[in-house]
Amino acid sequence: MAQITYDDFAKVDIRVGRIVAAETFPQARKPAYKLRIDFGAELGVKTSSAQITKYYGVDELKDRLVLAVVNFPPRQIATFFSEVLTLGVMLGEGDIVLVQPDRDVALGTRIA
Repeated sequence: MAQITYDDFAKVDIRVGRIVAAETFPQARKPAYKLRIDFGAELGVKTSSAQITKYYGVDELKDRLVLAVVNFPPRQIATFFSEVLTLGVMLGEGDIVLVQPDRDVALGTRIA
């Protein structure tokens, strides 16, 4: 495993957001959802493609707090632009559990 410095880690901007909309993404090569995530007044609403279909249904994602990397460049996936990387724990191939705060916190709060 490659080591990084604290300065390397500090470059990664991880923020708290709230999923405001989720829908299936049939055009994706691997099963995924299209998410719209609100990061508060500073960043606004961003889009993300997330391969979290094994443990989550579209209907249970709305209003869920999540963590996401917000300073990657947008990435086109099929016809959709993913602006942030929603974070999850990889248990196996296509087997991802969301990382989220265990209590309500302000949208856009940065993780340190």
